Amino acid sequence: MNLRKRHGRISAEIHTSAMNDIMFFLLLFFLIASAITNPNVIKLLLPKSSSGQSVSKKTISVTISQDLVYTVNNKPVKIEDMQQTLLGYKNLAAELTIVLSVDRTVAIQNVVEIMDIAQKMNIKLVLATEPKGK
Repeated sequence: MNLRKRHGRISAEIHTSAMNDIMFFLLLFFLIASAITNPNVIKLLLPKSSSGQSVSKKTISVTISQDLVYTVNNKPVKIEDMQQTLLGYKNLAAELTIVLSVDRTVAIQNVVEIMDIAQKMNIKLVLATEPKGK
């Protein structure tokens, strides 16, 4: 039996400090990239619905924020100019659908104004909601 210690033995080691740096930079990159992806998103608290359906035809997005700022496809529009703006979009597409996203704290009268404009112009209107589970 050979019970002597071997002095020239190589030990197996794995240095993971470089891997930690790489993972940190990847995480940082993806966080920054996800924040830059949609800079024009308007944050709204949508009402919830259990029977949500998606719309697939030519749609435009009309939003009413909590402080009553009206936007059409992320461009601010005054309520007085809403019909003229929607008329420009209607001339571009034969079948047009408005996806109306309204903050849940907005009064129903503001929603009815947009619904009236869409009714007068014979444009379909869909109210955006969130699924009930959220």
